Amino acid sequence: MSASYKYCPSCAAPLAHLEAQEDGGPRSRLRCPACHWTHWNNPTPVLAAIIECTDREGRVLLARNAAWPGRMFALITGFMEAGETPEEGIRREVAEETSLDVQALDLVGVYDFQRMNQVIIAYHAQARGEISLSPELAEYKLFAPADIRCWRAGTGMALAKWLRARGHEPRFIDL
Repeated sequence: MSASYKYCPSCAAPLAHLEAQEDGGPRSRLRCPACHWTHWNNPTPVLAAIIECTDREGRVLLARNAAWPGRMFALITGFMEAGETPEEGIRREVAEETSLDVQALDLVGVYDFQRMNQVIIAYHAQARGEISLSPELAEYKLFAPADIRCWRAGTGMALAKWLRARGHEPRFIDL
């Protein structure tokens, strides 16, 4: 349930968890008892890039979000915009957040991230250019694939799959 919805955006009546018949059978969701509006609360698509810097000996760029406490470095991620394909979206995100030019993209996989109600579409992006971070990112590091540590959630699982495909057994950190 989304904590932000308390009243129906259609008629302003208080919302309640109500069961209704759906294609897959009865299901309880946040619904309006007055006008029958339903809050579907579907996962949000998020794009992620494992950026291999082809002009920096194939090192992988990981970045730290400016809003994060601590020193966690992770993949470049962002939300898909209306009207763009996932490939267009991840090219845009990489350019916006790092100023790098994506030369090639390969789908790594699709991962659920239920804690944030997201579905992550992860790509391997071969990129080059001068790195210039957006204000959204505090810093970056370039890692040799053998030196990368993965995390056991969402984008960390994509990174582990990518490493295995290149002959590196992933090592995991505890968050």
